Amino acid sequence: MRTARVERTTKESKVLVELNLDGSGQINVETGVPFFDHMLSQLGKHSGFDLTVKTEGDVDVDSHHTVEDTSLAFGQALREALGDKAGIRRFGDAMVPLDEVLVQAAVDLSGRPYLVHRQPEIVELIGTFDTTLGKHIWESIVAEARIALHIRVLEGRNAHHVFEAQFKAVARALRDAVALDGRVSGIPSTKGSL
Repeated sequence: MRTARVERTTKESKVLVELNLDGSGQINVETGVPFFDHMLSQLGKHSGFDLTVKTEGDVDVDSHHTVEDTSLAFGQALREALGDKAGIRRFGDAMVPLDEVLVQAAVDLSGRPYLVHRQPEIVELIGTFDTTLGKHIWESIVAEARIALHIRVLEGRNAHHVFEAQFKAVARALRDAVALDGRVSGIPSTKGSL
């Protein structure tokens, strides 16, 4: 089983992430930030990963540390669960509509962190969630997972839909990229490592 368990503790948060890449989309997410819980649940469900996230953070200050540290821990768990990446497809992409929104995501499990993120201007708050954290979530995941990720919001205006379609598109791209490919006998790179 390609699994990982990551615990991250700082003065600002305590995070536990358990990830099974070969799961069935079983999710148990509690970060203290309800909208972020909703987004992480989309990521787990639509990737087909089993995902458990338990975070206690200083949400009395704001949600920044909780969201950042959870995203870093998820990225680390993804990297660890992939192991040496032998036999994976490596690349994945998806185009996901959600009502008026259309999002394109593409991922390369390259071992090299790089993010390209394009979205329209949206309102600063969804309920109490600070939408300026959106790009930072992806930056944090990419940094620890060591993947290249491109996200483009091609159409959309509703902030909730813009966020949710991004998480669903990334989930579907990851689902393809982590899939085992019977035609690949080793590391899918001419370098011999990822």
